[in-house]
Amino acid sequence: MTSLDRPDGPEQDLDATLRALPKVLLHDHLDGGVRPATVVELSAEVGHALPTTDPDALARWFVDAAASGSLPRYLETFEHTLAVMQTADGLRRVAREAALDLAADGVVHAEQRYAPEQHQRAGLTLQQVVDAVREGFAEGEAQAREQGHEIRVVQVLSAMRQADRADEIAALALANRDAGVVGFDIAGPEDGFPPSRHASAFRTVREASFPATVHAGEDGGLDSMAEALHVAGALRLGHGVRIADDVRVEPDGTYRLGTLAHWVRDRRVPLEVCPSSNLQTGAAASVATHPLTTLLRAGFEVTVNTDNRLQSGTSLSRELGLLVREAGWTLDDVLAVTVAAARHTFLHEDERRALVDRIVRPARTPGTARPGRHRA
Repeated sequence: MTSLDRPDGPEQDLDATLRALPKVLLHDHLDGGVRPATVVELSAEVGHALPTTDPDALARWFVDAAASGSLPRYLETFEHTLAVMQTADGLRRVAREAALDLAADGVVHAEQRYAPEQHQRAGLTLQQVVDAVREGFAEGEAQAREQGHEIRVVQVLSAMRQADRADEIAALALANRDAGVVGFDIAGPEDGFPPSRHASAFRTVREASFPATVHAGEDGGLDSMAEALHVAGALRLGHGVRIADDVRVEPDGTYRLGTLAHWVRDRRVPLEVCPSSNLQTGAAASVATHPLTTLLRAGFEVTVNTDNRLQSGTSLSRELGLLVREAGWTLDDVLAVTVAAARHTFLHEDERRALVDRIVRPARTPGTARPGRHRA
């Protein structure tokens, strides 16, 4: 790992250290991480109109449009990325580039989620969508390896919670469980579309011993998270930041937890927290006051994620750097949440242990900087 005692200053050292740290990403949307230049090129090919055709200006537009403070408005920005992801070639390219971009940021394992039902406008079957994405990830992994980066990218299939195709997507996930699909999810507007609308799909995957994660606790509150856990049987909570509503910090600095918060903490349910995205959708006011720091200190199983790299103009290294710089995190905290993410991938236990070892080994290597010894 890169030493922090270099002459070019602590800011550069922190960035280099975070990029060099092997990282795990549990919550990242494929259609939220398209390169702006790719959106421009593929939009021209399919005749889709964009706010601007300058890639840099388009990148700024996505961030500004997503920063409205409204989750529904945030979700509207995806019309431009989905428009270029309707063919097998488009999907393969986007998936390949996602794997390369993540690998360049030091991500060694990524669980990319997307909703196959949103990629059928040009006639692709659901299976063709999954196949194209899988092929793109494999191409990206191979190219990253040639560039000296090792990464594994797997799929989490999301059903749109405002639609009625969850049973189809659950069956699709199970049909591809030995072909790179590791989990099932529901995504989209949280308020008004609870997990109970898709109870049969969750029952199907649960009875097949297949893991599920659910977007909950971002736009909705404790009831939404309770349904995700107790109706959907979620093994992870996508976002989950609103569990902080059930945690009180006493004047002496101790934490008083409500019933649901105890359930989540006691059972080590991972929270897939996405700081910058939460600021944009109004789930948090600032990185400095983001509830994930309180949750981490209170003993919850916190992981840090990107959600949508294009809409937030971010990377996993950047998200972690913001927490160090603005929320007072040490790099020991960074290592802790990274290990937590590795422990809660939807891989098998032996694979998770190997992933944890890959993360912590650099911190134990003599002659390298241990992550927790420095602040920014």
